Amino acid sequence: MSFSKMKKYLVLLVLIVSFSCKKEKNEAGLEIESIKHSALIESFKYDPEAKPIISVHRGGKSIENYPENCLETLVYVNDSINAIYEIDVARTKDDVLVLMHDNTIDRTTTGEGKVVEHTYKELEEFNLVDDFGVETSFKVPLFKDVLTWAKTNNVILTVDIKRGVAMKDVIAMIRDAKAEDVSIVITYDLKQAESVHALAPELLLSVSARNDKELDWLLHSKIPTKNMLAFTGTRFSSDAFYKKIHSYEIKTILGTLGNLDKQAKSKGDGLYRRWVNKGIDVLATDRPFEAAKAINK
Repeated sequence: MSFSKMKKYLVLLVLIVSFSCKKEKNEAGLEIESIKHSALIESFKYDPEAKPIISVHRGGKSIENYPENCLETLVYVNDSINAIYEIDVARTKDDVLVLMHDNTIDRTTTGEGKVVEHTYKELEEFNLVDDFGVETSFKVPLFKDVLTWAKTNNVILTVDIKRGVAMKDVIAMIRDAKAEDVSIVITYDLKQAESVHALAPELLLSVSARNDKELDWLLHSKIPTKNMLAFTGTRFSSDAFYKKIHSYEIKTILGTLGNLDKQAKSKGDGLYRRWVNKGIDVLATDRPFEAAKAINK
């Protein structure tokens, strides 16, 4: 073979190899074959033998001297029980991501005004206040610091992205912290869930499946069932509905926060165990200590 023919052959070979190695990309531009999925996708797969899970609403509410959405509160609760933690991510005036549930800082800090009207430096001037109005020495935490703590201590977070916060910014921070294996992103409708999945196909999502219609929408979406954790609302569904969700190897979450927590407080914490036996895998509660004690008896 002449040198010129060999050269053409090598060029052709390179083109063939390059074409054959080309990988499909998702909407976020990531090569599908290169996606490393969160470990939670496997560990949160429905298993009838798995222990029920407590999800601590707002990182801990109604705890004296420990405010909601506070890093010190997360540490305090985590030292006492095994749980996962729902947190709320808000944005400051200078685009810093912090933990805060309300649009304003009036209720939970010693300051006033909207979160987006303050820079992070200004927020540092205020102290967090617990649910009983008692001022603490704790400060509004940075989302990145909470991610670092969670990753270091292998603590799972469910991340509620507040209005006005770009999903891509939250996802970028999760990735920067290498916290994919401890982060679940909360979504509220099919459109939002599909948007988050397109941006971060590696993450486990909490998706809204409060009835058969919402579940069917999800099952016919582009989101694989393995990426789903089904929030079934704050009211009970039928046992058959929970069984249907489980048939797709999806865990269920019931929000006991609010009326159901009040019911357990007045009628006995044994109700938490009864609810778990109906087919609930995760209890999202404002009474984590009582719920944990009841389901672990």
